[in-house]
Order: sequence, then structure tokens, then C-alpha cells
Amino acid sequence: MNFSEMRYERPDIELSAAFAEQLKLKFQNAVTFSEADAALMQWDDFTAHIDTMINLAYVRHTIDTTDEFYDKEVEYIDEISPKFTEIQQSFAKVLVTSPFRSQLEEKYGRVIFLNAEIFLKAFSPEIVSETQETNKLETAYQKLIASAQIEFDGEKKTISQMYPYKQSANDEIRRKAWKAEADFYNSHGKELDDIYDNMVKLRDKMARKLGYSNFVQLGYLQMNRNCYTANDVKKFRSAVVKYIVPLADRLYREQAERTGLEYPFTFADAALKFRDGNPKPQGSADDILAVGKKLYHSLSQESGEFIDMMYNDGLMDVLSKKGKAGGGYCTQLADYKVPFIFANFNGTADDVEVITHEAGHAFAFYVARNIKPSDNQSPTLEACEIHSMTMEFFGWHCSEDFFGTESRKFRYSHLFGAITFIPYGTMVDHFQHIVYENPAMTPLQRHHVWQELLRVYMPWMKLDGSPFYGEGKGWQRQLHIYENPFYYIDYCLAQTVALEFWTIMQTNRDEAWERYMKLVRKAGTQTFDELVQTAGLKSPFDEQALREVAETAVQWLDENSAI
Repeated sequence: MNFSEMRYERPDIELSAAFAEQLKLKFQNAVTFSEADAALMQWDDFTAHIDTMINLAYVRHTIDTTDEFYDKEVEYIDEISPKFTEIQQSFAKVLVTSPFRSQLEEKYGRVIFLNAEIFLKAFSPEIVSETQETNKLETAYQKLIASAQIEFDGEKKTISQMYPYKQSANDEIRRKAWKAEADFYNSHGKELDDIYDNMVKLRDKMARKLGYSNFVQLGYLQMNRNCYTANDVKKFRSAVVKYIVPLADRLYREQAERTGLEYPFTFADAALKFRDGNPKPQGSADDILAVGKKLYHSLSQESGEFIDMMYNDGLMDVLSKKGKAGGGYCTQLADYKVPFIFANFNGTADDVEVITHEAGHAFAFYVARNIKPSDNQSPTLEACEIHSMTMEFFGWHCSEDFFGTESRKFRYSHLFGAITFIPYGTMVDHFQHIVYENPAMTPLQRHHVWQELLRVYMPWMKLDGSPFYGEGKGWQRQLHIYENPFYYIDYCLAQTVALEFWTIMQTNRDEAWERYMKLVRKAGTQTFDELVQTAGLKSPFDEQALREVAETAVQWLDENSAI
């Protein structure tokens, strides 16, 4: 079915609660395993339908944040979603205590029970009002960013439409573009600070209501960390500072020599990787999409069928336009067993990464679409990011089609970015730990924390006090900090694993694909560490893994540095 034909109906929370209670009692009163199993499947279909309606409203709202109907629907969903969480938690309680748990575990695996136990610790009806208020603040942030109309080049531009100018090889244009964007954020600085300040206080209040010392503990539970702890992440951050930051700093010093720009960089100058300009995909958006189709058909019959479905059924909205929310994401519409990709093409290499990264998520869901219960269709988020970040590297196979004569430059830039992203992503995580461990900090103190972390994780950046970025306010443009606390380290863990896959691709692409599909086919039936083991790779929490992938990648970059 085409996305445009999918019917949305507002979830009725009262009717849903009554029906959910019937299903819960049916499961609870089951006399045989077969009865319990059948009730569980009914519950699964019920929750999948509610999720589908919520995701339909969200997607259509982000496609056009000025659409009054879906604006009101998202407001309604912000209001009722904590109540729906309460309904889900009620079922989770009877699931984990079921007399048929061992038989259900034998059939569906232990992970859904492990996750249900975490879920019971992460929510309580006591925090419904705070969750509702946080939802409203997240929507307010999203609408504020989507409202941007930046005067540039004789036109009004969205933030996404500013990206090509921010990467221009013309120093004057590039620096003006960064300043114009900074002016937008600075003009809304107090509003951005207030939104986040209220979020931090609400999240801290939720944590304390549930008996935790701060939101870090609750945040980890909400992220469903089921096989590692905050201490493991702390060790990973230390390894990043030890192994990755020095290598990334060396790469940026080489960039300064290559571009003739001053080291340490301003934020505007750090964006230029080559003096003659960063690699740009050739052709139109339609051309990029056509190469994307070629890529997925080259990988396997299954991935070819997947991409045909995505294109034929209108399951992508990728062009940037006025009123569209920023960023990109992939979600799923469970009733229809399909994913949906949202993005903002902007004429840069990021457009190609939509076809690889977000479509990597989508392909993983497509592979898992028939797994029951649906909680087993998706692993925890750091494992989901392995799907997407590794697919980016498989995309190298069609880099000549995407970039033409700039394909070698693209491959260099992509690998350069994979290494140098890890310090930034780790810094985002470290920032959030400090913020939520010290919720009483003022906005100014948070800006100072960001500045200090920049000195540790990104010493190649010049903190010259220039508006916004140089003042330690750059974190305000990072959507995940506002909407998805503690998500960002997932990208760093996944990037490490993706680089392990990339290393295998250098000698045997078929073997890399085979190992990748072993991981993807396990979907959410294993924990993150188990999935990595399934692919025969090292855990990113093992310092050796981080050091080895960094050294291998830098060796490749050295050998291709003459591009």
C-alpha cells in the first residue's frame, strides 16, 4: 500500500485501556501455554496498531509542521502517550511473572523478558505529568528548529538548506553561512536554554520520584541498556580520548595543510575538507535515488526487493522544504510491515548517506518484519545503528555512480568522518552525564561545560568567543540532546563495530555481507554484545577493538592522502 493511502485514526485512550485490560486478564487467566501464547499475540497486534497510528501522525507532522490537523494530533499523542506507556507496563508486570515464562522464553528468547524487567524500572504512573510536559517541550524544540527562515543568497533558507553553503569552497560564502546560522540560534538562545533547562529539571524530578539519585540512572533504563553500564561507557570515553582524539587531531592538522586554512580551526573552516570543495553527489535527487536502487540490487535479491518496495510505495520523503522538520530518521509502520524514511536532501554527501544510513535501518526492519512478538523485531538502539553505519560502508560499492570523478574524495571524507565523529559523539554523551549529574546548573554553566569538553575531545577547534559556536552553545543544535538523552553514545559504539565490518570489506566484501546479515537476521532476539559476537567481531568496550579499527582506518587514509 502507498504511504499516502494509509489511514490514520486517533487512538482512543479510554477504549484502548479497556481493551488492554481484557487482553491482560486473558493472558493472566490462561490455563495452558497455547492460551497464554495466543493472548500474547493478540496483545502484540493491539500494541502494534497503536504504534502505527502514533508513527503515522508523527511522520505526517514532521513532513509539514504547519499542518494544523497533525499538529493537533501530535499534541494529543504527547498527552496520551504516557498513559499508553502505563497500559503497556501493566501487561509487562503479568508477562514477567507468568507461570508460562519458561516456555515463552524457549519459543521467543529471553530478551523480551529482560527488556520488560527494565521497562518496569523505567516508568511509573507517578511520572505521567512530567512525561507529558517533557513531550510538549520536545515538540516545541522541533517546531522552533523547523520554523527557521534564514536570509541568505537572496532567499529564505531552512537550516537543512543552509548545509551546502556551510560547506562551500568559497571561504567568504562558507563563513557567512555559518554566521547566518549562528545568528538564528542566537536569536532564539534564551528560548533554547529555557526549553532545555525545563527538560533537565523535569527529567531529574522523574528520576527522584522513582527512587534514583539522578536522571543518569533512569536515562539508562529508558534507553534499555540491557548488557552494559554507565561505568562501561565511561571506560569507552576514556579509550576514545586515549586512542581516537590524537589520531583525529593529526588528521585535522593534515586537513589544515591540505586546505591552507589555519589550525586550530574555526567551526566554519573545519567544515572544508578539500581546498577545491567537499565531494558532492552528481546529478539530481532522482539520480541519487536511482543509484540507491542500483546499490541495493547489487547486495542481494532480498535487499533489491526491499528498495523497490520503498520507492514504489512512497515510503520516503527526502526533499527539504519550508515547514518540514529538520534532520532525518527511519521509523516503522507495523500494521503494514513497512518502514518509512524521513530526510532533508541538501545537495551534499549527506544525501547519499540517507540512502545508506537511514535505508540501512529500513532494510533491517524489512528483514525482521515477520518476527513475533514485534518487540523482537528491533534490538537496542546501539545495535540498530550498526545496521545503518555499516550500510554506509557497503555504499562505497557505488561511490563512482554517486560521486563520479569525486568518488575517491568521498571515500576519504567518509572514512575521515567516521574516525573524527567518534570524539564528537562521545563528547555529547559526556556533556549529558555532567548535566544530569548536576541538574541545578545554569544555562551559562552548561555552555562553559561544553567549551571545556571541546578542549578535551576536539582540540582542533578554536574557541575564539565567536557567536554561538565559539561561545560553547553549539550543543543546542543537536536534536538528540533535547529529545533522546544518552542516545548519542550509541552512534559511537556502532561506528566502532561498523569500522570492524569495513576492515573485513577491504579484503572480502562477500564475507562482510554474510557476517552483517547474520547480525541483522537476529534482529532484537539478542543483546548488543551477543549480536557483536554473532558477527564474530570484538566488543567496542574492548580497548583493542577501538585501537585496531582506528589504526587500520588511519593507515588507509595515509595511503590515500594524496587525493
